[in-house]
Amino acid sequence: MSALRFPNLPPSEPQGSDLLAQERANTTFSIHEVSTFLYGEVYLERQERLLPMIENEPAFDKSNRYFRGRTERFAAALRKDHALVKLSKEFKWSPDEYLHAESLIDEAGPFGLHRGMFMPTLASQSTDEQLERFLRPAQRYEIIGCYAQTELGHGSNVQGIETTATYIPETNQFELHTPYLTASKWWIGGLGKAANHAVVMARLITNGKDYGPHALCVPIRSMEDHTLLPGVMAGDIGPKFGYNTTDNGCMWFDHYRVPHISLLAKYSSVKPGSGEYVKPPNAKLSYGTMVLVRASLVGAARHGMAKAVTIATRYSAIRRQFVDKDAPKSLGKQIVETPVLDYSTQQYRLFPIIAAAYACFFTSKEMMRLYHLNMKNMETGDFSLLADVHASSSGLKSLTTTMAASAIEECRRACGGHGFSVFSGLPLLLQDYVPNVTWEGDNYMITQQTGRYLFKSFRELVAKRTSGKFSANQINNPTLAYMNTYLENPTLKCPATSASQFHNPELQLAAFGHRAASLVAQIVHALDVKKRTWNSMLVDIYNVSVAHCQLIMVQNFILGIRGEMPQPEGVQPTVLSAASKEALTDLSDLFAMHTIHKQPGEFLTSGYLDAKQISLLGEAVMNVMEKKVRPNAIGFVDAFAFPDYLLNSAIGAFDGRAYERYTEMATREPLNKTEVVEGYEQYIRPYTNPRGLKGHLLQARI
Repeated sequence: MSALRFPNLPPSEPQGSDLLAQERANTTFSIHEVSTFLYGEVYLERQERLLPMIENEPAFDKSNRYFRGRTERFAAALRKDHALVKLSKEFKWSPDEYLHAESLIDEAGPFGLHRGMFMPTLASQSTDEQLERFLRPAQRYEIIGCYAQTELGHGSNVQGIETTATYIPETNQFELHTPYLTASKWWIGGLGKAANHAVVMARLITNGKDYGPHALCVPIRSMEDHTLLPGVMAGDIGPKFGYNTTDNGCMWFDHYRVPHISLLAKYSSVKPGSGEYVKPPNAKLSYGTMVLVRASLVGAARHGMAKAVTIATRYSAIRRQFVDKDAPKSLGKQIVETPVLDYSTQQYRLFPIIAAAYACFFTSKEMMRLYHLNMKNMETGDFSLLADVHASSSGLKSLTTTMAASAIEECRRACGGHGFSVFSGLPLLLQDYVPNVTWEGDNYMITQQTGRYLFKSFRELVAKRTSGKFSANQINNPTLAYMNTYLENPTLKCPATSASQFHNPELQLAAFGHRAASLVAQIVHALDVKKRTWNSMLVDIYNVSVAHCQLIMVQNFILGIRGEMPQPEGVQPTVLSAASKEALTDLSDLFAMHTIHKQPGEFLTSGYLDAKQISLLGEAVMNVMEKKVRPNAIGFVDAFAFPDYLLNSAIGAFDGRAYERYTEMATREPLNKTEVVEGYEQYIRPYTNPRGLKGHLLQARI
């Protein structure tokens, strides 16, 4: 029992629960309707069904999560993953049910990469024989895998990896080898302790020729006792800034031989005996898993931002500090302090994050639709979508994960001192989220893939326009559409003369499109005419990727609210009521206008906007935050439908009892189990009570 007991003190007035209840009463739209619009009834019903099951499973208990050290956290995560698989088998969960349960538990674990990378890679790159040999046992968790691509010396540059897989015709095997220290597999989730198999990316060498990185599925630990197999050395890489519930590992191969079937051969293969290499029909076919993960990361960015801003917005609504000199000074004789959420600076910090989370929702939904459509098309030999989907997923991964990492930290800071407490839920959320900006491609380097696609598209469009055989009706690609609009009128000017005109979505789209196309044109000119080096243009290339992807996000947000986004096959768009549509349009306006207002330079240099219009835009931003978003702020974050179990936050719970929950959590701190700290006699008492110490020692001798 803790020596520190919950104090028997009355709460101050007004209470947090009353404040949030009043906020919800002021909401102008149906929170349930917007939640349903975002997720669908099936999702919400599934969450309601799964949540009690998850909360009542001891392996998923979160009450001690914030008090554990790394070793304890990993042990708990291993237990959690085991229980999750067990429940999924017992209740025959669908993949969606499993993922939903996993998101509610909200803690990375040693089996995460098994589902997130290992199995998707097998599913997309295996032959039928390999599906039976590797994927089916993986789905039953008879084998547990990881995805071993990153090396000590190479991360984003996949083509530079050094691990080799050499075909041995005499035995019809591949020999995996780590030739240099920098070729060590590193940062591989699940590899440290849990996985017994790995999809290894290695340089395929056959008949003396290097064919670059290819995927092989190989056993790394014994299926009998989990010891490492001869020729394999592996272990955990140690504690990290976050994500410490996952056993990120390292691995070396010493001329380790695996059978011919190990090479995933759906698209490319090596003929047994002769070692002849059979190349894929398209060099980028293996990008499928990469696109899936990057598209998924856009959704994860939304999830991270939404959780953080839910906590920060609820807390800001109940936290009161100082008295606004322009507000009523008192209520009777009691001084009424101002809710932090009423300060315009707090609104400027938090409301754009709410808007960005919604924007990420629509874009992640569209990216997943495009991913599945592209995979379906590739099965029939149609690769027309691949380049666009790959480029967009790369740029959006960079943009949205950067946005989310920054947003989570901003939310933590916006909660003041209590945001520094782990009990807020924000520090651990930040620590576990920030790896997203690095894995699956460093956020600065990865944008080069987006840039190359944009420049190629621009050059091809210019060539078509100058050929004399071009018609705008031939354009069915949004990227080419905004570039063509720019080429039609490169000196286009924004017609807005008042702040209210910036609420026009067509004007917003024109601003983002003109700015993006202008940047593309400038870079292509610099590369092709001025002969600037690619390296000298990397900052500009990063900026043009951001511009292109911000346009995508604004466009998806607008179309999503209108119900005009393309839908997956067989899915009908949801129609919003007028009140909900108006409320979400306010967020869409804020996202577009705030993005311009925060980074006006490129909109100015493109020539579309001038300095006076940027000033008007600032007025529009402040007005929509104060008049439109503020009354609905709690409603907007409630619509994310995060249960308290998921948030695990003392200050961000639905009922608003922040101070009571915070104090209760403090009483459970292990240091408070004793009234006098261990070590007092050795380290404190000799200074503070030396006479008492002598008497104590004398008494002990007697």
